Amino acid sequence: MKAGSGNRQLSMLGQTGWMVWAVSLGVWTFVTLAAAVSIYELYRSTGGSMRFLTVLGLESSQILVYFPLTPFAFAFALRFPVRQGNWMQRSLLHLAGGVAFTVAHITLRGLTPYAYWDAQAHGWISAIWDSQAHVFRIRWPIFEQLFFRNVVDDITGTYVPILLVAHAVAYYQRFREREIRTSQLEAQLANARLEALKSQLQPHFLFNTLHSISALMLTDVPSADKMMTRLSDLLRMSFEDDGAQVTTLSRELEFANAYLEIEKIRFEDRLNIVLDIAPDTLDAVVPHLLLQPLVENALRHGISKLSSGGEIRITASHDEHSLDLRVRDNGPGLGNGDSRPSKVGLGLRATRERLETLFGDTQVLEVRAPTEGGVEACVRVPFRTQQMSSKPEIVSEDSKRRF
Repeated sequence: MKAGSGNRQLSMLGQTGWMVWAVSLGVWTFVTLAAAVSIYELYRSTGGSMRFLTVLGLESSQILVYFPLTPFAFAFALRFPVRQGNWMQRSLLHLAGGVAFTVAHITLRGLTPYAYWDAQAHGWISAIWDSQAHVFRIRWPIFEQLFFRNVVDDITGTYVPILLVAHAVAYYQRFREREIRTSQLEAQLANARLEALKSQLQPHFLFNTLHSISALMLTDVPSADKMMTRLSDLLRMSFEDDGAQVTTLSRELEFANAYLEIEKIRFEDRLNIVLDIAPDTLDAVVPHLLLQPLVENALRHGISKLSSGGEIRITASHDEHSLDLRVRDNGPGLGNGDSRPSKVGLGLRATRERLETLFGDTQVLEVRAPTEGGVEACVRVPFRTQQMSSKPEIVSEDSKRRF
């Protein structure tokens, strides 16, 4: 592993170092107590007379001294992990680390009163304290015997398990980092896709509106001037919501109404707008620029084909899980009896793709021909308000009603 990766693992240890120390203390304390109880019961069953505190002292001298060594061995394993490309060098390094671990272990054990059994004195003695002379004296032969008695068990029974646990923790950490990074990349990709689709919609309705203004310039200058004023209001609202992928239905209706006011100048009395909006849907979260392409589609393919007055009806309702939006016109209809138009415009196509990116399979966008005539665009998205969780509710296939 590269040095940077090892440093990241050490950084992780630094952030959770107290946890490593706490776990080390808890584990080795538990093992010490369990071993002491087991050995004490064994002595009792065989008629031995050793006191429990003596047994506990012996096991603490042998086992509990692993507690301060474990975090350092853990950090060393994280800093120098064994990988496919370095397993030989790192194995030798950790063999040396295991020897150093043993030296540290017997050093701490030698400081305790239960370091070594003295057959002549018939008792346990320390490797640095002469209890008979009451002086400090390092007994190197005791340390030598302790080393050769413990080196194999310390390396294979303690150091290697710590090494394996450290590698398992590091692997899990890398796995979680990859998951988080993948999730971030997917979110960035989805956001880039949404921005691209939105960037198609914004100039789309702008160019169509400018085309309407251009058509009036030669025939009705006051109306064209009024339309320009409305367009400036519409652009101001668009810039205020720039960068936002979602908004409230109330804000989206305000935006769609500003667009309709522009078109009403062109259509004059031929256009009637009816809003049937449930009040408790106004705070619902919807994609920005959702209604405008649907309204534009109704105007372009429905109302503009009529010589007499036309009507666009926008309705909004919801149930426990879903928000239903409908934009309906009383134009000549689809004409071919199909529930889908033969040609899907840019605005409708981009809207469909944005819905799929934002809501996946929990959204529906369909255009159909009602039996009463005209065309109806139907949208269903998960119902959630600004006060709810930002995570969309998942609508099951059984509860998803196709229009």
